[in-house]
Amino acid sequence: AVSGEVELNQLKRNCEASAGCLLYLTKPLGVGILTTALKKGLLRPEHLSLATDTMLQLNRIGSLFGSLPYVLALTDVTGFGLLGHLGEMAAGSGLSAEIDFAAVPRLDGVEAYIAQGALPGGIARNWDSYGDKIAPFDPALRPLLCDPQTSGGLLTAVAPSHQQAFEALCREQGLALKPFGKMVEPGDFLIRVRA
Repeated sequence: AVSGEVELNQLKRNCEASAGCLLYLTKPLGVGILTTALKKGLLRPEHLSLATDTMLQLNRIGSLFGSLPYVLALTDVTGFGLLGHLGEMAAGSGLSAEIDFAAVPRLDGVEAYIAQGALPGGIARNWDSYGDKIAPFDPALRPLLCDPQTSGGLLTAVAPSHQQAFEALCREQGLALKPFGKMVEPGDFLIRVRA
């Protein structure tokens, strides 16, 4: 559904990334895992507000990103998880993507809840729907990357020549963003994950 208006020159799509683009995410992953931990009675008191605070954070910065010519592709990360939405971006752009798992932003404590089995059913369904397009990697890393997000962040592909300008602009907006991956020439798989 379309619920607003935009200047055509500021319209960003998820299919216009180019090889070399750096990948950023405006919110950490793990909302689905933390809310499942809450349902299972596993969530520690210090993590109670993490998922809620993340979901309540609006994606207003997207309108600013729309005005930046060096933001080449943009989409939100929601129910299909990071791998699903990044896969759509890569396929639509005719490229592949590489992820550095250690650099993927995540909510505090999420690994502990994964270890305790606080996994939403959407993780397995997501993997079943696109896992054949992802290069083999450690299955223990799947839950975070396939976690369905409610009110997830913006997946942003930025021209590498503007990395410093983009990160400085984000800092001015209160976001300390670092790239977690990049778009590359197309390969045998849509996405490769480096542990």
